Amino acid sequence: MSASTQPAVDGWFATDGSGQPYLIGAKCHHCGTYVFPPRANNCPNPGCDGDELAQVPLSRRGTLWSYTENRYAPPPPYPSPDPFEPFAVAAVELADEGLIVLGKVVEGTLAADLKVGMEMELTTMPLYVDDDGVERIVHAWRIAR
Repeated sequence: MSASTQPAVDGWFATDGSGQPYLIGAKCHHCGTYVFPPRANNCPNPGCDGDELAQVPLSRRGTLWSYTENRYAPPPPYPSPDPFEPFAVAAVELADEGLIVLGKVVEGTLAADLKVGMEMELTTMPLYVDDDGVERIVHAWRIAR
């Protein structure tokens, strides 16, 4: 990412040496449960009293678990392009962790293009340009190539 491109939310994703994005999750030391977005404590497993989680990279690929299409612009203060364009939102079950992660689907892919069970892969996409002219990007899903 360049100085004029930054994450919309710090600490949710990064890029590896080849420039490929990956999600940053957390894993409980005690029971092995994964969580996204990452956090340092409070294991989400109700059967575990673990209170120390380590940051870990998560799978870049998964299976489309569910999806929907947003056809309405969000109200302020949330950023929205003008004119607003509908976009798909995907719930993807990560390949190795079994964790389900929500994210926007890349532009040009709408609900009609998606089918539960299809293979998806992680990418990034612009969300908005802030008041300082910095393009803020988010993790996103696309149909796997």
